[in-house]
Amino acid sequence: MEEQVSEVSTDTVPSVALRGVTKRFGDFVAVDDLDLDIGQGEFFTLLGPSGCGKTTTLRMIAGFEEPNEGEVRIDGTDVAGLPAHRRPTNTVFQSYALFPHLSVKDNVAYGLKRKGVAKGEVDRRVQEELERVGLWGEANRRPNQLSGGQQQRVALARAVVNLPKVLLLDEPLGALDLKLRKSLQVELKRIQQEIGITFVYVTHDQEEALTMSDRIAVMNRGIVEQVAPPVEIYERPTTTFVAGFIGVSNLMPGTVRSLHGEKAEVELEAGITVEADSNGLATGERCHAVVRPEKLYVSTAGNGSAPAGNTQSVDGVVASSVYLGTATQLVVELKGDARMTVLCPNTDEAERQSLPGGGADVQLSWTPEHIHLVRESGTERATADHEAIGRARQEEASA
Repeated sequence: MEEQVSEVSTDTVPSVALRGVTKRFGDFVAVDDLDLDIGQGEFFTLLGPSGCGKTTTLRMIAGFEEPNEGEVRIDGTDVAGLPAHRRPTNTVFQSYALFPHLSVKDNVAYGLKRKGVAKGEVDRRVQEELERVGLWGEANRRPNQLSGGQQQRVALARAVVNLPKVLLLDEPLGALDLKLRKSLQVELKRIQQEIGITFVYVTHDQEEALTMSDRIAVMNRGIVEQVAPPVEIYERPTTTFVAGFIGVSNLMPGTVRSLHGEKAEVELEAGITVEADSNGLATGERCHAVVRPEKLYVSTAGNGSAPAGNTQSVDGVVASSVYLGTATQLVVELKGDARMTVLCPNTDEAERQSLPGGGADVQLSWTPEHIHLVRESGTERATADHEAIGRARQEEASA
């Protein structure tokens, strides 16, 4: 698939620019011909599953790894060959890496003292950053006297106090419990907006990415599948991988039968034909139609309770129904082995009690603006092509 270069303002030099960056470990390609621009003062997230190349990309920006090919530029300067300690970056890791024998204040001051910054300036900047993360009152305590969340705040203050041009964060909240992670997500975004430093954040957690980011790069097997703001990533994914990785996967496979201007008529394996924005698809091309779970309406087959107006619908059978507190989740099996997840808000107890149970014949409906067509991801197309070639060879051998 074509690589996507992120869209940033052409009026300023990107904070970080990667051009044709490739990183191999032996025969394994961890990052494959990556082009990326990250804007000044942007909260930019590299998102994807383990092994997708996001951490390797971060480490190449930091200087912990060198690319086999391509350029890494920070504020327009090629930093190839510069060791990590000479780059205008700092990194915050999942492990806090604090000095246990030093106080909170001395941990934060460590880098400034090594640079020979005057004592008065050190004291001022350390107090400012500890106040920013809400820990000035703990300045004289040792790291082992703090909670995990507090230790991570100290690590963040220690990185920020050195005024890096780019702050790199490698899954810094991964070791924390869910409630604390959520609160620190909000804190991190507030701090980033307050200090205006470019943040490059690595995570496999889609909620973290959607909550904090200005833009997200979704990575898969060493390539970037899509770069866009959170709303666009969720509402308008461009590939099956992005649609499935962000949120619940509701993918109905089909084939483009005809094009009418900007619209495509798609025959779904579920047994219906739908119309949606073509998004550059060609006649005869395989694709998937996506409708998010909260955009689906479910009704018992034939009772006509779908929303009024212009709707599309498909028949299916309820495979399971699960109470989730704020919503009830239904999984509906369609013709062609597709499975659709539906989220029904539990706003009315009577309505919840009337939801169809397992084995019920139902109709799923949606309005046209809520259906979106996506291409198969490049890796999936390659696998399908490989399987097709294999079948052809088998047929030739048996002929």
